[in-house]
Order: sequence, then structure tokens, then C-alpha cells
Amino acid sequence: MLRLTSPAMVATLAALTALGPLATDMYLPAMPAMAEALNTGPDQVQLTLSLYMAGFALAQLFCGPVSDRFGRRPVMIAGFTLFLAASLLCAFAPNVEWLLAGRFLQAFGGAAGPVLGRAAVRDIYGPVEAGRVLSYMASTMAMAPALAPVVGAGLLLFFGWESVFLLLAVYAAIMLLILALRMPEPLPQDRRQSVAPRVILANYRMLLTQRSFIGYTLINASGFAGLFAFLSGSSFVLIEYMGLTPFQYGTGFTLIVAGFFSGTLFSGRYSHSLGRDRLLLLATLMCALAGTSMAVLALAGVHEPWAVIGPHVLFLFGFGIVMPQSMAGALAPNPQCAGSASSLFGFLQMTIAALGGALVGQFHDGTSHTMAIAIALGGLVSLTAYLGLIRRRNGASSIAQASCRQG
Repeated sequence: MLRLTSPAMVATLAALTALGPLATDMYLPAMPAMAEALNTGPDQVQLTLSLYMAGFALAQLFCGPVSDRFGRRPVMIAGFTLFLAASLLCAFAPNVEWLLAGRFLQAFGGAAGPVLGRAAVRDIYGPVEAGRVLSYMASTMAMAPALAPVVGAGLLLFFGWESVFLLLAVYAAIMLLILALRMPEPLPQDRRQSVAPRVILANYRMLLTQRSFIGYTLINASGFAGLFAFLSGSSFVLIEYMGLTPFQYGTGFTLIVAGFFSGTLFSGRYSHSLGRDRLLLLATLMCALAGTSMAVLALAGVHEPWAVIGPHVLFLFGFGIVMPQSMAGALAPNPQCAGSASSLFGFLQMTIAALGGALVGQFHDGTSHTMAIAIALGGLVSLTAYLGLIRRRNGASSIAQASCRQG
């Protein structure tokens, strides 16, 4: 068995959490080819991404509270089993309707990895150290979205788009073996929660009254909506409109993820010296500046790959800071229901992102305009959430936090 506080345990949690970006990023270069193979339009293929995020969001409302009662490990085992089966359904889907169903089920199972990985870090490391550990976890898992589009492009070239989902099934099988044979349970028995609906609803209601929880969640969700707008529209903008090959697209995506990776390293390095909220001010300013720059370039008629990739590198650097610090901030006051807090955090994050991605697909006009404007709005709303909810809270007198109900 792995030791709970060992580097190997952190790496395992990062690998479990990486399932989310792998399932979204690996098939991005194949989206135009999938539309052609399944005899459907770009909007239907983009819907597979939005539907995945919607299913991911919905599943989080259940897997977190259930894990607060029965433990993180058994819920992750169930989730990864469903993800494996759904990946096989996607690989052998005869039409886009079956693919949509497979993606929804894939999301429903895959949600267990990121949600319970976050909760396990809070279980093990506590409120202060969790931000630093989540930053280094994010640095480790940044390799997934960096490599995923390149791997996806290679699989598309040599084996077809179906092979992307077969590889995801293999990844899920490996994670299942690790969960079953090596991973200990991080949630102690004395912190288990009731799964009675009234208790779950009471905890969600309590979390929605916490100004800090709402503030940190909106900072993250708005930034993630900007990222998801890029995921939803970038392959059509950069490949179909700007003429990049799938491999060039994957290479550009790697540069963008390098920005995210650098942001997470910066977050971990300066987490103690600068503090969570100073880091978030710097990061949200970066996201707002980067998104606005991309939108201005697009509306000015600068339709070149560098005008998309360059600003998004800066946006992802900022989001690399935002992601772990906002997660830690939202979970910090809620140790007795970390699973529920992580679930609600993820549900709001994914719901806002899915809506943004659906709008990008709906209003895509063949250019980079819609995508760039959506990314700019994500950065600006993230900055506004920090200034309006977190900075103002810190300037006011402290307010006692409510505690989670246990039964």
C-alpha cells in the first residue's frame, strides 16, 4: 500500500485527477475528422465536449457526498469502471447519437477522479498545505493536456479517431488496478457523513451561503470557462480556419499547456511567501489582460495562429495559479464535508464552462471572434469575482463560518 503523505501518493492522485483533461484534450485534433466520419456537422461534434462537461458537472453532485459517507476509494473504483465501459462505447459508436451517449456516461464515471482527488488532498494535508500540494499536483498533471493533443494527433494519423477512446479505456484499466491494489483510503472513519438527502441538501445550502466559497468558486469557474471556450473552438479555428495541420495544432497546444505548467510551478513556489489572495489577484489580472488582448486582435482582423496561441499562453499561466489556489480556498473552511464542497465547486465550475462552450459552438462564425470574446469574458469575470467577493471580504470584519452537518 502507498503511504498517504508520500510523493507516490501525490503522483497517484495527480494521475487520477488527470483523467478529466485527458478525456477532453486527447480527441481535440480528431474533432473535424470525427464530424466527417460520422456524417455530422461541427456543432454536433462540439456538443460531445459540452455534453461531457454537463455530465461531469451533474455526476459531481452525487460522487462527493457519497464519498463523504463510504470513503473516496470505493467511489473512485466505481467511477473508473463506468468510464472504462463508456470509452469502449465511444470507440465503437456507429453514429453521433451513440457517441453523445458514450461521452455523457464517460463523464459520469470520470468525475470521480478529479472530485475525489481534490477531496483526498484536503483529507490528508489540511487547509493551508493543501494549496501548495494542489499546485504541485497540477504541475504533474499538466503533462496530460500537454501530451494529450499530440498523442491524439498521432493516433488519428496512424489508427483513426476510434483509437483515442481505446487508449482512454486502457488508462482507466490501469488506474483501476492501482486503486484496487495499492491505494489506501484517505478519509478517516470519524469524519464520515450521512448520505440522507436532508443532510446533503443542508450542506449544499450552507456552502452557498459562504461568501468565500462562492468567491473562490466563481474565480475558478470563470477562468475555466475561458479555457473551455478555447477547448471547444480552437480545433475549428486553428485547423479549419487558420490552416494548421492536426500535428501543428497539437504542438501549439503543448506551448499553451507549458504556460499552465509554469503557472502551477509559480503557484507552488510562492504559495507561502505571497499568500493565496495575492496570488489570485496577480493571476486574475493576467487572465483578464490575456483574454482582452486576444479579443482585440480578433476584432481588429488579425487572424493568425500567434494571435490566438500567444495570448492563451498568458491566460493559462494565470489559470495555472488560479486553479489550485481557488480550490484550496473553497475547501479550506469545510474539512467535515470536503467531498460535498469539492462536488459543489466542481458542479458550478463545469456547468458554467459547459454553457460557455455550448455558446461558442452555437455562435461560431468560422472565425476566431466568438472564441476570443468568450475567453476575454472569462478572464474579466474572474477578476471581478476576486475584487467583489474575496478582496472585499478581506477588507471587512471576519464572519464566522457555518459548519457542515453530519447527521
